[in-house]
Amino acid sequence: MSSQTSSHKPRVAVVFGGRSSEHAISVLTAGAVLRAIDRDKYDVLPIGITTDGRWALTADDPERMAIADRRLPSVAELAESAEGGVVLPVDPTNREVVYTEPGSVPKALGEVDVVFPVLHGPYGEDGTLQGLLELSGVPYVGSGVLASAVGQDKDYMKRVFTSFGLPVGPYEVIRPREWDNDPAAARKKIVDFAAGHGWPLFVKPARAGSSIGITKVDDLGGLDEAIEEARRHDPKILVEALLRGREIECGVLEFADGPRASVPAEIPPVSAHDFYDFDAKYIDSAAGIVPAPLSAEETAAVQELAVAAFEAASCEGLVRADFFLQDNGEFVINEINTLPGFTPISMYPRMWQESGVSYPELIDRLLQAALERSTGLR
Repeated sequence: MSSQTSSHKPRVAVVFGGRSSEHAISVLTAGAVLRAIDRDKYDVLPIGITTDGRWALTADDPERMAIADRRLPSVAELAESAEGGVVLPVDPTNREVVYTEPGSVPKALGEVDVVFPVLHGPYGEDGTLQGLLELSGVPYVGSGVLASAVGQDKDYMKRVFTSFGLPVGPYEVIRPREWDNDPAAARKKIVDFAAGHGWPLFVKPARAGSSIGITKVDDLGGLDEAIEEARRHDPKILVEALLRGREIECGVLEFADGPRASVPAEIPPVSAHDFYDFDAKYIDSAAGIVPAPLSAEETAAVQELAVAAFEAASCEGLVRADFFLQDNGEFVINEINTLPGFTPISMYPRMWQESGVSYPELIDRLLQAALERSTGLR
């Protein structure tokens, strides 16, 4: 880490965008973070990753990182140059970030003290960026390589939860080789699953988020199209049985004495949408209920499960845990998000706001915890 004195403000690289299908959601999140971060306390360096993987120096302009007329933003529109690239040295003794452009002398942008990754999905939330930062020796907000990878892959996430005795719903996985070698057998595997658990089913990418690529399949006729849609985003797909009940979310934040859970929220049914899909979340701004109308016993139970999921996956920093409260009164964990959305309508900051931690406080707490945490084995 660069030496810090009383006059030195930690330099935060806010890294956003990325190569996943959640690129635009990451840009929205970055805009909210840049708007709220305390500039009296931190120096900020926005770095966007384009959809083809180029690290770009971008404008520090949160107003351009928003949905306008139902149009989603992108890093390409924010980049200072169409060809220039930002380079983070993979050298723990050197944190000098460099900007290069064809035909120009490389320009030093100074050292970075901590990275706030607001990337979602593969190539950012899944342990890949975390591994790069570990090699570089740069502290960062959020979970490490293992927890990030587990939190991204819903197949292995459920396996980890099951091994710790946490309740998960029925599911089936179709791996790339199964579909490529014998699609008829893979399809039969899903049909057999439906025979045991009933229709409708949810077919989704195993390693994506923001409800992208998910299809609710009511019968055999819609199965092939749903499989192809999921495989557009990930060659590995997950099939889940319908769980009847209420959608409940809970935030987890790491404090000095360990992780604590926020008040929970409820995602009510959205009349214009079949389920809580991408448009409901981000375009039509479906509003969650915070705090969720639960009994004291139900609130305590879901908070306990959220912290248990955080610990089971060896998470750090923050997690949003999503549950179903079934009609029989039992909670089932659907998934965790190790880098949940931080947009103005995102549930994670709303739950913590209701729990007494404001949005700027939340960002500050995460950055301070990252600065205090070492990289490497811990």
